[in-house]
Formats: sequence, C-alpha cells, structure tokens
Amino acid sequence: MINYKTYLIFLFGSLAVSIGLQMLLPFPYGLIAALAIFIVFPLFLRNRAMKRMGGMGSDGGSGAGGFFGQSQGVKYICLACNNKYKGGMCPRCGSKMKRADF
Repeated sequence: MINYKTYLIFLFGSLAVSIGLQMLLPFPYGLIAALAIFIVFPLFLRNRAMKRMGGMGSDGGSGAGGFFGQSQGVKYICLACNNKYKGGMCPRCGSKMKRADF
C-alpha cells in the first residue's frame, strides 16, 4: 500500500514542479505539462506500489500475480468424490457440486 506520507510528498512535489513549469512555459504548453504531471505521478506511484506488493506488472508485463499472487486459476474440489479439478463438472464422477480450493 502507498504510504500516506510518501503520497503527500509526491503530491506537493508534483504541484511545485507544475507551478514552476507554468511560470517557465507559455500558457497552453505550461497547462498541458502541468496536467500531464498530475496524471503521470499517481500512475507512477501505483505502479511502484504494485511492484512492491508483487501484484500485476511486477515482472514487466508477464501476467504473473493476480488474486493472492496465483496465476494458475481456481481449482475446485468435488463434494461427491473429493477429487481436485478445474472446470465446470467433475471429470471423475460428473457431479456439478463443488467448492473452491485456494
């Protein structure tokens, strides 16, 4: 999770940089640059936090991560024969009664 103190530092830092750019650049370019900074900085913070937590995007877009860091999907356990499987119905007995196994 993003630390509140770090978020405020980045927020006020981006505010200072955008005000500085608006003073240096002419009107439309300074405004565009300031808006771009306010869009890019939160995306950078979220990306950094996701990498730190090991979530999506931690391996350079390989698709690893996901729900609780598992990439193999949800497995089910059949309530009739206690078989572990993936999919809609049990391949062993054909029952559709199942529970999720994480």
